[in-house]
Amino acid sequence: MSLPVSQIVVTSPAKLAFISGQVALNAEGELIGPNDYGQVFMNLKLTIEAAGGSAEHVTQMRIHVVNHGPELANIVFQAGAEVFGSEWPLTASTFLGVQAIAFPEWLIEVDAIVALPQQN
Repeated sequence: MSLPVSQIVVTSPAKLAFISGQVALNAEGELIGPNDYGQVFMNLKLTIEAAGGSAEHVTQMRIHVVNHGPELANIVFQAGAEVFGSEWPLTASTFLGVQAIAFPEWLIEVDAIVALPQQN
């Protein structure tokens, strides 16, 4: 089985950004849909870019999925690939099935650590 992850990521000294769990909320804070995995990854991508980074700078990503079953792994990774395209972050990753996250209508949450590029 081939997964879009890396076993280890080594970075040069860098400024780190720790991105809180992203969920399927739009810019107004409204839930797009409990299973809208694409919105979660779009929020993550926009947050990475707002910090001054890009997908290549992601060093770690944790994906938490409520009531995860094996059938969801490909669906979640496909949603991420649709948002990031060929720039999907090959990073140290953890994919966890969990009983619940902060609110019952939230069914996926993704957080990340980003090693930001040095500014000249």
